[in-house]
Amino acid sequence: MIYLDNAATSFPKPNEVYDEILNCMKNYAANPGRSSHDMSIQASLKIAETRQELSSLFNIDNPFDVIFTCNATESLNIGIKGIIKKGDHVISTEIEHNSVLRPLNYLKNQGVEVTLIKVDEYGFIDRKELKNSIKINTKAIIINHASNVLGTIQNIEEIGLIAKKNGLIFMVDASQSAGIIPIDVDKDNIDLLAFPGHKGLLGPQGTGGLFIRDGVNLDNFIDGGTGSNSSSMEQPDFLPDKFESGTLNTPGIAGLNEGIKFIRRIGIENIYKHEEHLTEYLLSELKKLSFIKIYGLNSTENRCAVVSINIDGIDSTKVGYLLNKNDIAIRTGYHCAPLIHNVIGTEKYGTVRISLGYFNTTKDIETFISVIKDIYNNN
Repeated sequence: MIYLDNAATSFPKPNEVYDEILNCMKNYAANPGRSSHDMSIQASLKIAETRQELSSLFNIDNPFDVIFTCNATESLNIGIKGIIKKGDHVISTEIEHNSVLRPLNYLKNQGVEVTLIKVDEYGFIDRKELKNSIKINTKAIIINHASNVLGTIQNIEEIGLIAKKNGLIFMVDASQSAGIIPIDVDKDNIDLLAFPGHKGLLGPQGTGGLFIRDGVNLDNFIDGGTGSNSSSMEQPDFLPDKFESGTLNTPGIAGLNEGIKFIRRIGIENIYKHEEHLTEYLLSELKKLSFIKIYGLNSTENRCAVVSINIDGIDSTKVGYLLNKNDIAIRTGYHCAPLIHNVIGTEKYGTVRISLGYFNTTKDIETFISVIKDIYNNN
């Protein structure tokens, strides 16, 4: 199988990730932070080590400002529902994933004012429109760093500066960028950074995290046992315990730790360059095919390794089915980002999405192109 669905979940993982998950399960998968025996302490140390690795990757000063979650969706819900209240105004965009749009829609029904600023056909926001959308009751700006449909990379440094100058909370959805594109929470003025563990960070599914800048006060999301202040029925109000009730996914976090170490060993810049090279090659080959419609930018500038296309006269779902029959895995449809399809004119059938990863090769692309030609010629 040629796997070209890395925007959904990266595959394969580095061997170290598999090995450490199994090692944890077999040797130290006790409950972290709950007991004083050696296995529990080892589990706690692994959690702390991973928190430190994430802090180093994103230039976070205090590792305790990173909380672990099940995925980026949970992280986004914790952040969005934790800071936005009735009467507040929040700004987001048309290119967001449903993990942002649906919580905002829920809050809109609770009396929150929501502005979704437009994007152009390439997926970029107009920063002038962003500035003009700010009101006296605006609380936050929420935006994805890179689009899971068009691959568009927003300039979060400039957007973060706008937020800072206006005293707004800046939340970034790094689902398609964490582990691939350098992120510096201080340089980019990020107050809340939501990220999955199972995509660019090369960890297993069921892992993710949220950076919460010191001074940003979020409401509790889940109350329960934390191993701290256990004699009280009140939820701890300090990080990370405030948001880490219940047993953490220690094997998953152990695997995530190895994914991050792999990224740091290879170099995030080298990973980005490799994926950029593959994307450039893919785009150059697709441009040769007159029956292919490419959405978004036709170059790799400000674009991650996500490319959406359609084949003239063939439904995207059928294309996905036929590719799978040829042992090629991609994704078709709306990619959980419904509004952007109205912008690019694909609201009827969605798109065929190719998303490349570090372990893909030019040979994978050549095979994909060959099969795409066969699909068109035989249908």
